[in-house]
Amino acid sequence: MKKIALVAAIAALAAPAAFAQSSVTLWGRINTTVESQKVGAGDRSVVVANNASRLGFKGQEDLGGGLKASFALEHGLNSDNGAATGDFWGREASVQLSGAFGAVRLGRWTPGSYFATADYISNHNHDTGSSEDKLYSGAGFTTTNKIGYFTPTVGGFSGEFAVHAGEGARDKNGVLDKRGFDLSGNYDQGPLHLGAGFSKQGSDKQFAVRGLYELGAIVLGAYVQREDNGAAKNGSRTIARVSAMYTLGASEFHLNIGGTKAGGYSFNGGKNGGKQYTLAYNYNLSKRTKLYGYYTAVDSTEAKSANDFSSLAAGIRHNF
Repeated sequence: MKKIALVAAIAALAAPAAFAQSSVTLWGRINTTVESQKVGAGDRSVVVANNASRLGFKGQEDLGGGLKASFALEHGLNSDNGAATGDFWGREASVQLSGAFGAVRLGRWTPGSYFATADYISNHNHDTGSSEDKLYSGAGFTTTNKIGYFTPTVGGFSGEFAVHAGEGARDKNGVLDKRGFDLSGNYDQGPLHLGAGFSKQGSDKQFAVRGLYELGAIVLGAYVQREDNGAAKNGSRTIARVSAMYTLGASEFHLNIGGTKAGGYSFNGGKNGGKQYTLAYNYNLSKRTKLYGYYTAVDSTEAKSANDFSSLAAGIRHNF
């Protein structure tokens, strides 16, 4: 009994040291707006809207020798009514092993080609809600059943390569879930930030390049994307967007302009092109909380299009 008690005491003393090498963090974002919206030729309506709010857990264990194991679970929720957004852990569910070689990740996550391009220049509201980039194409995007490799950052360069397994599964319409690929690269050095992304699944693919430059209080960004849906008539088009931000103390002033010609399929089934304009203002109460307002409009090149949209919004975003 004395030996058992001694072993238990040693285990109790050793446990804090072992657990000290592991950490689990609860985090999230609540982002909600009140908006006056107009869709197509309809009347204006006032809505309370969710802007990609989420709740997540992430953890990491130091395995020694520079090797670390980590996980991420992220759930989307509607902050306007409390309902779940899609599948539980539908935003991310992944496990990763990292070290000097970079990182290998398994599971579900958003394509790196998106983060390297459109998301990177969407400074005013994280490319969420009614002012999100309505024109950017997700051709070839895959988020589930992925294997990914992340390079270490060397001289400002970093990259991601991911493969979507497909698994031979079919959706409810009997369409085969084909294997997909996603590649992205970033360069961040001083005031210059460059990125590129490519995704492909079946005949659907897209390629985009992005640049962002910091000039003191002014930040300028832009991307150009080429979308191709080989199975569709007029299935390719070019999309572009520019953004500008001016900071003054806790205030940020934003301008975004984007456009695309007719073609493709992510905007109104490829029937027409369109333009989007967003003018926004953010006031940062702290590093985690901001008040903001914006006006955004999507104008279709088709007369009296049901895809025309505009919104005048005011919101609160809080990170925790």
